[in-house]
Amino acid sequence: MRSPARPQQRRGRTYGALDLGTNNCRLLIARPSPEGFVVVDAYSRVVRLGEGLMESGRLSDAAMDRAVAALAACADKLARRDVRLTRNVATEACRRAANGPRFVDRVYAETGIALDVVSAAEEARLAVMGCHTLIDCDGPPALVFDIGGGSSELMLVEPKSGNCNDPRILEWISLPWGVVSLAETEPVAMAEGERSAAYARMLAQVAPMLDQFAIRVAARGVTEVQLLGTSGTITTLASVELGLPGYDRRRVDGCAIATGPLLALCRAIASQSVDERARIACIGPDRAELIVAGCAILDAILQRWPGSRDHNDDGGSGGSLVRVADRGIREGILRTLMTRDGTWIGA
Repeated sequence: MRSPARPQQRRGRTYGALDLGTNNCRLLIARPSPEGFVVVDAYSRVVRLGEGLMESGRLSDAAMDRAVAALAACADKLARRDVRLTRNVATEACRRAANGPRFVDRVYAETGIALDVVSAAEEARLAVMGCHTLIDCDGPPALVFDIGGGSSELMLVEPKSGNCNDPRILEWISLPWGVVSLAETEPVAMAEGERSAAYARMLAQVAPMLDQFAIRVAARGVTEVQLLGTSGTITTLASVELGLPGYDRRRVDGCAIATGPLLALCRAIASQSVDERARIACIGPDRAELIVAGCAILDAILQRWPGSRDHNDDGGSGGSLVRVADRGIREGILRTLMTRDGTWIGA
């Protein structure tokens, strides 16, 4: 009798990774490949689940309805792709909301999707697992930052020389500020003369916790870091800095942007009106209101950690750079699922 070809069959298995954040609902469906995995389907929708959460402490009915509609679309994709193994995580909005558990129950009842409300520590770990292959194994420790909707995570990662597959998180922090939560504490200033003061107040909100984290980083003797940013703020700003007419993941993922011009871009955007920002390619109406809060968080990070010099940069400038990742929690979920299932065969 011929033995069943288990490894080949297992490699054909399809996996799903769903990330329900404070602002977005995102899904990736993938199969293992020699490069790690190949995406066979994807979905992304702005749901603003955390809209109004800072003031009320609860998820609004309208926000929950938007999220359930998006999750129903995800459930349909998972069923059509015959996904047998998936992990569906929810982050800060569901962690913070008083009615988060009831919302999770409703999602399961109406869509069949079982949401796992992960801790900030698990969120940080998944983000690192999803993008760590962009870390220079021979460089200084990496400061990986994920500017989200309801929170932002910063992770100091030690890349193991010769073994980037097992990065070690030395320190991490979860800030209670993301693009939605920070924007709601400091509404967008409409008058031109008020914008710089509003931006300064955003920076002041973020500064104290970053200062505390900087002390912890310095206590480890770390004087230089390589910067790696993931999530919508940094990928959007990289697109603008690259002068792209529209978002192009192939150009953005893995690119390196000089920190000086990036800081200047953040401050220039903060000085503009909502309409002016909406007319910028790669920002548009969907991000025009929230991008300033993201700029403030990034600005505060770059002021404390300007980044290391990258002599391998294609531009040859050798200046301080931030590496950009269009990958994160979902990719970290996929890698974790495939590793546990014995089908991860990538680098």
